[in-house]
Amino acid sequence: MNTVPVAVAVDVMGGDIGLDTTLPACASFLSAQPLAALRLVGDQARIEQWLQQHAASASGLKLALNAGRVSLVHAEQVVEMDEAPAAALRSKRRSSMRLAIEAVRDGEASACVSAGNTGALMAISRFVLKMLDGIDRPAIATYLPTRQGATLMLDLGANVDCEPQHLLQFGIMGSALYSVQMNEPRPTVGLLNIGEELLKGNETVRQAAELLRASSLNFYGNVEGTDLYAGTTHVVVCDGFVGNVALKTSEGLATMISAFIREEFTRSWASKLAGVAAMAVLKRFKHRVDHRRYNGACLVGLRGVVVKSHGSADALAFESALQRAYDAARYGLVERIASGLPKVTTPLANTAAQA
Repeated sequence: MNTVPVAVAVDVMGGDIGLDTTLPACASFLSAQPLAALRLVGDQARIEQWLQQHAASASGLKLALNAGRVSLVHAEQVVEMDEAPAAALRSKRRSSMRLAIEAVRDGEASACVSAGNTGALMAISRFVLKMLDGIDRPAIATYLPTRQGATLMLDLGANVDCEPQHLLQFGIMGSALYSVQMNEPRPTVGLLNIGEELLKGNETVRQAAELLRASSLNFYGNVEGTDLYAGTTHVVVCDGFVGNVALKTSEGLATMISAFIREEFTRSWASKLAGVAAMAVLKRFKHRVDHRRYNGACLVGLRGVVVKSHGSADALAFESALQRAYDAARYGLVERIASGLPKVTTPLANTAAQA
């Protein structure tokens, strides 16, 4: 059994809430993972002030700090949530986000987690870490709750326009990520389309289906929007435009359903009594669809593990992102993607890439 701590660099300043979310999440994560170490990157004075002001919730972090499981790295700058990615890349070289990513590049951490600006995180990660050989573009991948457990979906917004070989690469990366994080040796991969038939979809999707079918991936075939939450496949591949629209639509639907349920159970005294009687069922339902349990989108295709947390994540959600990064690092996500590339890339894929 490996007893060497896996270090995760954390941009503790990123996100809508900042330290009040990231530091409690770090404390809880360390308690749950005794073999994890954290590199907290941010304004050191503000971090130390927070630790003093929140003695009870910070006790675990202080103990870990004294034991050497936590280190503090001062960052003079913060990438703002509305900052242009190009500006952040040029002018925020001492930001908490960049220093956390550089820790992965320099071997001081095995993974990085940030709830900061998505565009900036993608741009800085790509510049600092570079791409894996054989991967043209990084993709954003995250999990959706389904009737079968969870489905990994990518890309969710990093690449609006894709060529067929890019969708093949997303399948390679998604398969490796699901295998690492879900302990599934041969995940099924579906291609999101407007129908299951072979001739459905635009030319890009049809060519991508050919590439996926010719590869050694466990390709299921085309899947439709209704398959996303049915859990038809372990992995769903699409371009970033389609993926982002599907994700945002899903989030809006979940919010609407929650609001409808709340309204119905508060409509009258009889409804409120029914709500009390159904409380246990409602709690189980809420747990099954709780998006916080699935927080943490991997930026796959890079020469290092980078996980993006939702900007408005609370402590529970941010802890989930830390767990995603920790699992990806300790199970060798990057190495598994790299080793899988020559096995699944086919002559057909090479021909398409050169066309």
